[in-house]
Amino acid sequence: MEKQHNRGQEAAGLACVKLSANPGEEFMYRERGVGTGAITEIFGAVHEHYKHLSSEQLNDAYLAKTTLPFAGEVYMGHLRYSTTGKSGISYVHPFFRRNNWRAKNLALCGNFNMTNVDEIFDQITAYGQHPRKYADTYILLDQIGHRLDREVERIFVECKQMGLEGMDITHRIEENIDLSNVLKTSAPLWDGGFVMCGITGSGEAFSIRDPWGIRPGFWYMDEEIVVVASERPVIQTALNVPADSVHELQPGEALLINKAGQVRTSQIIAPKEKKSCSFERIYFSRGSDYEIYKERKLLGENLMKPILKAINNDVVHTVFSFIPNTAEVAFYGMLEGFDNYLNQLKIKRIEALGHKPSHTELNEILAQRIRSEKVAIKDIKLRTFIAEGNTRNDLATHVYDVTYGSLKPYEDSLVIIDDSIVRGTTLKQSIIRILDRLHPKKIVIVSSSPQVRYPDYYGIDMSRFEQFIAFRATIALIEERGMRHLIKETYDKSKAQLTAPKEAWKNYVKDLYAPFTAEEISHKMVELLKPQDVQAEVELVYQTIEGLHEACPNHIGDWYFTGDYPTYGGLKLLNQAYIDFVEENYEF
Repeated sequence: MEKQHNRGQEAAGLACVKLSANPGEEFMYRERGVGTGAITEIFGAVHEHYKHLSSEQLNDAYLAKTTLPFAGEVYMGHLRYSTTGKSGISYVHPFFRRNNWRAKNLALCGNFNMTNVDEIFDQITAYGQHPRKYADTYILLDQIGHRLDREVERIFVECKQMGLEGMDITHRIEENIDLSNVLKTSAPLWDGGFVMCGITGSGEAFSIRDPWGIRPGFWYMDEEIVVVASERPVIQTALNVPADSVHELQPGEALLINKAGQVRTSQIIAPKEKKSCSFERIYFSRGSDYEIYKERKLLGENLMKPILKAINNDVVHTVFSFIPNTAEVAFYGMLEGFDNYLNQLKIKRIEALGHKPSHTELNEILAQRIRSEKVAIKDIKLRTFIAEGNTRNDLATHVYDVTYGSLKPYEDSLVIIDDSIVRGTTLKQSIIRILDRLHPKKIVIVSSSPQVRYPDYYGIDMSRFEQFIAFRATIALIEERGMRHLIKETYDKSKAQLTAPKEAWKNYVKDLYAPFTAEEISHKMVELLKPQDVQAEVELVYQTIEGLHEACPNHIGDWYFTGDYPTYGGLKLLNQAYIDFVEENYEF
């Protein structure tokens, strides 16, 4: 869990199942905590149960197995990476469903956003269930729990037909329960990106991935342990195992582990066209994964030509740097691209001499270097990207500082690479202004990802269009060029398809972007983001869609850039988000 702390900034939870508990004894435990120290907090609470024990007792496996809380065989840990703006202990996984039949107890956690919560809600309420909250995790807990009940009852009926009674029935249920039956009657209704994990009170466990492969999942097994995690390198590091021994959970596939420790995979949902999230590769996942590291470097290298254009090919008077730390690997790739470019220039200069060069001539040519500096410094380790509203603005103002003297004032241009520019809040509130303190001739801010133009309903749950600086810039261009009718036409088309069958749904918001080039939109972004007191010229350079796919060929999920949503649920929420935007801001 600590190795995945980059995924969990504000909360953590832990659940445990003890297989040997006697009737009247607790068999399922949970601890949850909020705050950046949540991992320490929950494990501190667990260790409170052990502080009074002697060393002999701590080494007594039988005592632990039969008596001690949180000493069990099945564990579940979750780190909450808040992307919705909602907070508090009630939103922290794992979620629990309790019952006095061990096999009907369920703990659930996952990395997901469901786009059709309304459909799932309607289905389970039609069965007579009464969810306590209208929230995806609560509703999924009730839905899966209902199907778990049916599976237990199926085996119960078989037991009665066999003439079994009492604890013989309980043991047979726990030894023969099949979670694939539970998942096959639950998961096909789900629309969204997810890796869902569950454990039952009788020791069954599952992990299932969405059929589009949007969210990542990996697993490892040996003779002692089975482990599932959202990222491969944390398994490698925590267990000291090579990458090729860690397996990827396939789209629509579930990993199933029974109480005897037997492991199998089952295809729960037929796989769809794979649309693995490219933002995982750009930003969310750990850069220590060997594939992600190479991909991020290539994302940076692919930006060399548009950066050269932005600095008028003057690499001599340009300083390169990065911000924030997650952009560091793309920065190295960018530098490699410019090193190769500069080497080619050196070869041409040497060849152009037309004679055998002297030592002085060679030294002058070979001494040229790409200049890189640690220009920006993050003062506090907090991601403004996931903070809420006014808090984000306050953080953005103070979160960065600069290294004074790192470039020649009024002579050098400054190129800063970022992994993504989504809202532009931190640029406007902090970064551009503090970089201008160094008095660069020009500031070129580079995004290793393309322009984020559409909401992402599968991971980063940003549902409002006005959150995106690319969208705000596009609307500004439409307004200033007298094309306001386009907003109304797109609204009418979006409104009309509310009653259309989902197979006919389209992303009409693409029509708003169609009249403009990416460069025009970037230029308008600069006008919106550049503070009036900044003296340096400012330019934005974005990755192209082609450059993204070249760098991440196996992760082509790009809906936040292109608007090509892999599921109907994504299109539905996009459509409604645009309707809401227009109705809140325009009167037609």
